[in-house]
Amino acid sequence: MAGFDKTVDRVIEESVPGKQVTIAHCIASPMYDIYERLGIEDRGAIGILTLSPYETAIIAADIATKTADVEIGFLDRFTGSVVISGDVQSVETALKAVTDTLEKLLDFTTVPVTRT
Repeated sequence: MAGFDKTVDRVIEESVPGKQVTIAHCIASPMYDIYERLGIEDRGAIGILTLSPYETAIIAADIATKTADVEIGFLDRFTGSVVISGDVQSVETALKAVTDTLEKLLDFTTVPVTRT
């Protein structure tokens, strides 16, 4: 159109994940339905981790299983999610080892391990 000058600003946004643990949580004695919906065996407690960059989930699962008697219930390297299961003490030990190792060895920002 003649005389119509509209400037359009375009913005390109990128997500650049930092090196961080955003959740490190232990669910002690979860309801059986949670195990059933996750498709994992009832072992006493569930540990949940969310991490970025997402591939860190692989490192976290390795640390957790080498540190304590836990099993990997779920690992997703595309979302940075890890679910582990075991007795409460083992899950808490594994979560603490993951956060400590990532913080000290790889300079990650971490959160305290929490529990419900």
